[in-house]
Amino acid sequence: MSLHASYQNPYVVAAQAPVDARAMFIRKTYAHLAGAIAAFALLEAMIMSIPGIEDKVFGLLGASRYSWLVVLGLFMGASWLADNWARSEASRGMQYAGLGLFVAAEAVVFLPLLLIARRMTGDASLISQAGLITGALFLGLTFVALTTRKDFSFLGGFLKIGGIIALGMIVASIFFQGFTLGIWFSGAMVLLAAGSVLYTTGNMIHHYRTDQYVAASLGLFSAVALMFWYILRILMSLRR
Repeated sequence: MSLHASYQNPYVVAAQAPVDARAMFIRKTYAHLAGAIAAFALLEAMIMSIPGIEDKVFGLLGASRYSWLVVLGLFMGASWLADNWARSEASRGMQYAGLGLFVAAEAVVFLPLLLIARRMTGDASLISQAGLITGALFLGLTFVALTTRKDFSFLGGFLKIGGIIALGMIVASIFFQGFTLGIWFSGAMVLLAAGSVLYTTGNMIHHYRTDQYVAASLGLFSAVALMFWYILRILMSLRR
């Protein structure tokens, strides 16, 4: 064995890594994803169990028609910071801090929607249904991405444009009271989230290094959260 081969960087792109290293990277990524989902669910359950939480949350959001715009702005800032931390090469601790920050930010943004869903039924049945549907779709998309081993990086441009259009429509719905986002918008966003799952899974195989499992899990968690949000909105619209 040559001297160069002996000291070759073990953290190469997953597609070029040895089979065992690639398998370990994938296992760590999905283990961290499962941990992030569990932490999100636990955090939401704890917050939603606080006495009078509904009055506090809806009171704050009802103080101004632009309150939700402020929440979205803070969430976008926290998401950008979390993603940068998760991709940091400074320390593993910084990466975990990024993932933790993103989970906490998602929990805050989701809280009003989950409270409304619980109020509609008196229990968590809608939330559980949305979770099961999201999990089934995610598993199906993951199976396609991992078995075909296709590079879905070509979806990046479509996802970016779709995200900008969606953000513009969300902001417009806040500023213009007559402009509402119906069930068709939610359906389009589920498709956007599905594309994000394929895109991120493809990147995990072809572009992420084998030491970037924290960043990869954050990307997958972001896509899963987006899908869950709009599937829950669809179920709530159908229930109405």
